[in-house]
Amino acid sequence: MKILTLNFLCCARKTCKSSPASFPLHPKEASLEQIETDINALFIKNILPRLDWEAMKTLTIELGLPALPTEPPLPEALEDPDSGEASQTLKDLHQLLMETSIESGSLRCGNCDHEYAVKEGIANFLLPSHMV
Repeated sequence: MKILTLNFLCCARKTCKSSPASFPLHPKEASLEQIETDINALFIKNILPRLDWEAMKTLTIELGLPALPTEPPLPEALEDPDSGEASQTLKDLHQLLMETSIESGSLRCGNCDHEYAVKEGIANFLLPSHMV
């Protein structure tokens, strides 16, 4: 499960849907994996405005990854204006969002404390019948 995915997930329980504490889900005992991919600058530029930057900062701290800046970078800062080469900021964001994955562990809801297991990079969001 890519770190990017966590920015769009919240608890599956109906009682948690209206609670701000249900987002983001908090990784617990997460085993991380790096899978190299080609940099897609256009994708990173387009996804940046859709990210909840505060949630991303929280996730990086909880996972023990390098801290993100207080403000999201501007799209212009992602490429060198003269050469069109990817900036270090773009490379770092790509590595965090696209190459870093949670291989195993769990995701905990901050509202109800329910834990969703992650195995082989796939989170199980099926709830037991008493929690639906």
